[in-house]
Amino acid sequence: MKRDDIQKLKGKSTAELEKDLVESRERLGVLIFDLASGKVKNNSEIRDLKKRIARTLSFLKEKVNQS
Repeated sequence: MKRDDIQKLKGKSTAELEKDLVESRERLGVLIFDLASGKVKNNSEIRDLKKRIARTLSFLKEKVNQS
């Protein structure tokens, strides 16, 4: 994830972060299922998605604590 992407993620509202989190978790579930069935060859996408989820959770908690 590039710095610009992180800044965009940081600038999102709480509702947008929650929506992004749900979408990312759904995508991760699909990727893990596809990996088990042998459809996914790119393991780095799973790792990157997990990092995105962690960043989203961090920014979400930060916004909740500021309120």
